[in-house]
Amino acid sequence: MLMTKERRPAIRTLRGWALVVLHEAGAIHECEEHNWAKDRADPHARKRALDIARQEPPDDLSPDQAVAEVREVLDSIGDSCPECD
Repeated sequence: MLMTKERRPAIRTLRGWALVVLHEAGAIHECEEHNWAKDRADPHARKRALDIARQEPPDDLSPDQAVAEVREVLDSIGDSCPECD
Protein backbone atom coordinates (compact mmCIF):
# COMPACT_ATOMS: atom_id res chain seq x y z
CA MET A 1 0.00 0.00 0.00
CA LEU A 2 1.32 3.42 -0.92
CA MET A 3 1.61 5.69 2.11
CA THR A 4 1.56 9.43 1.66
CA LYS A 5 2.58 12.07 4.10
CA GLU A 6 -0.19 14.44 5.06
CA ARG A 7 0.68 18.00 4.04
CA ARG A 8 -0.21 21.06 6.05
CA PRO A 9 -2.98 23.22 4.62
CA ALA A 10 -1.89 26.14 2.45
CA ILE A 11 -1.06 29.20 4.51
CA ARG A 12 -1.29 32.64 2.93
CA THR A 13 1.58 34.30 4.82
CA LEU A 14 4.96 33.20 6.09
CA ARG A 15 4.02 34.43 9.57
CA GLY A 16 0.88 32.29 9.41
CA TRP A 17 2.97 29.26 8.48
CA ALA A 18 5.34 29.92 11.40
CA LEU A 19 2.39 30.26 13.82
CA VAL A 20 1.00 26.90 12.64
CA VAL A 21 4.40 25.23 13.15
CA LEU A 22 4.76 26.74 16.63
CA HIS A 23 1.22 25.70 17.59
CA GLU A 24 1.65 22.14 16.27
CA ALA A 25 4.90 21.79 18.23
CA GLY A 26 3.21 23.03 21.41
CA ALA A 27 5.48 26.07 21.71
CA ILE A 28 2.53 28.49 21.77
CA HIS A 29 -1.12 28.39 22.75
CA GLU A 30 -4.06 30.78 22.55
CA CYS A 31 -5.58 32.88 25.28
CA GLU A 32 -8.98 31.25 25.71
CA GLU A 33 -10.76 34.55 26.12
CA HIS A 34 -9.06 36.79 23.52
CA ASN A 35 -7.33 34.32 21.13
CA TRP A 36 -3.91 35.98 21.41
CA ALA A 37 -0.94 33.65 20.89
CA LYS A 38 1.02 33.09 24.10
CA ASP A 39 4.50 31.60 24.48
CA ARG A 40 4.54 28.41 26.59
CA ALA A 41 8.26 28.89 27.41
CA ASP A 42 8.82 25.17 26.81
CA PRO A 43 12.36 24.61 25.46
CA HIS A 44 11.49 21.13 24.16
CA ALA A 45 8.51 22.48 22.19
CA ARG A 46 10.66 25.27 20.79
CA LYS A 47 13.23 22.72 19.63
CA ARG A 48 10.45 20.64 18.01
CA ALA A 49 9.20 23.73 16.16
CA LEU A 50 12.68 24.55 14.88
CA ASP A 51 13.19 20.93 13.81
CA ILE A 52 9.88 21.00 11.89
CA ALA A 53 10.85 24.26 10.21
CA ARG A 54 14.26 22.85 9.25
CA GLN A 55 12.87 19.56 7.93
CA GLU A 56 9.69 20.87 6.24
CA PRO A 57 10.25 24.46 5.08
CA PRO A 58 7.78 26.10 2.70
CA ASP A 59 8.62 25.54 -0.97
CA ASP A 60 10.12 28.99 -1.48
CA LEU A 61 12.40 29.02 1.61
CA SER A 62 15.63 27.32 2.56
CA PRO A 63 15.69 25.43 5.87
CA ASP A 64 17.79 28.22 7.43
CA GLN A 65 15.31 30.89 6.30
CA ALA A 66 12.40 28.84 7.69
CA VAL A 67 14.12 28.47 11.06
CA ALA A 68 14.85 32.21 11.12
CA GLU A 69 11.19 33.01 10.46
CA VAL A 70 9.99 30.69 13.25
CA ARG A 71 12.49 32.29 15.66
CA GLU A 72 11.38 35.79 14.63
CA VAL A 73 7.71 34.98 15.18
CA LEU A 74 8.41 33.27 18.50
CA ASP A 75 10.43 36.29 19.66
CA SER A 76 7.44 38.53 18.88
CA ILE A 77 5.06 36.55 21.12
CA GLY A 78 4.87 37.21 24.83
CA ASP A 79 3.92 34.84 27.61
CA SER A 80 0.77 36.75 28.55
CA CYS A 81 -2.26 38.09 26.73
CA PRO A 82 -2.14 41.88 26.25
CA GLU A 83 -5.89 42.14 26.86
CA CYS A 84 -5.86 40.10 30.08
CA ASP A 85 -3.14 42.19 31.73
